[in-house]
Amino acid sequence: MTVADIGYGKQFEGWYDRIFQDDVSTRMTVEALAELHPDPAQGTLEFGVGTGRVALPLSHRVGPVHGVDSSQEMLSALEKRAEDGQVIAELGDIRTYRGDRQYGLVYCVCSTLALIIDPAGQREAIARAAEHLRPGGRLVVETHNRPGVVAQHEGLTRTTMFVPYPEPNTGIQMHATLLMDNRIWQVSTVWFEADGTHRIGTEVARLLTPEEVDGYAQDAGLRTEGHYSDWRRTAYTPAAGLFVATYTKPA
Repeated sequence: MTVADIGYGKQFEGWYDRIFQDDVSTRMTVEALAELHPDPAQGTLEFGVGTGRVALPLSHRVGPVHGVDSSQEMLSALEKRAEDGQVIAELGDIRTYRGDRQYGLVYCVCSTLALIIDPAGQREAIARAAEHLRPGGRLVVETHNRPGVVAQHEGLTRTTMFVPYPEPNTGIQMHATLLMDNRIWQVSTVWFEADGTHRIGTEVARLLTPEEVDGYAQDAGLRTEGHYSDWRRTAYTPAAGLFVATYTKPA
């Protein structure tokens, strides 16, 4: 099997979990997904499981989580953390993945969907997610919110942002560029460690709106359930940098 890998894992190998830490944000994500699960006994599938940041703690709440990712580097990091929970992971492309069962909950978070930079590929990923849902199951998507990201640029094509981390002398600096009528977002991230070392990674995302994901989901036979600005399920606002959308498969 040939898996299309965009190279994300190669760039962020060894420091992905320094950027996306086991913090309040991760715990809120896990808590919300557990609450949104229609029936943990029906199983759980993550598209873009990565290093297991969400899947591992979620498995303590809902039982084993199946995960798919196109990066062998990410899956190798997940394997090293296997004792932290129960995740059954496999190498695969979420646009073409076809497993042998359906699940009560399928989720795709941390803007994994946006890393597919063509609409047809994004549509295919949602279609595959829908195929893997049991009747009555729920799909949850979290991704960058185009109007919110554009607002963060304050009218500029290019902008720079710095986010300090709790550890002294650590943080990330992001150099972002909007392209193609604000639909493509290129971000180079510099991670600064306390010992003076740094790492650099670049990612390209196709920014989405809730309405676009709704269209993909409806074409796949799903019903739109809700749009939120965060994992507390605050009502969606265009100013939010991210959005969470939920969909159900008719019983």
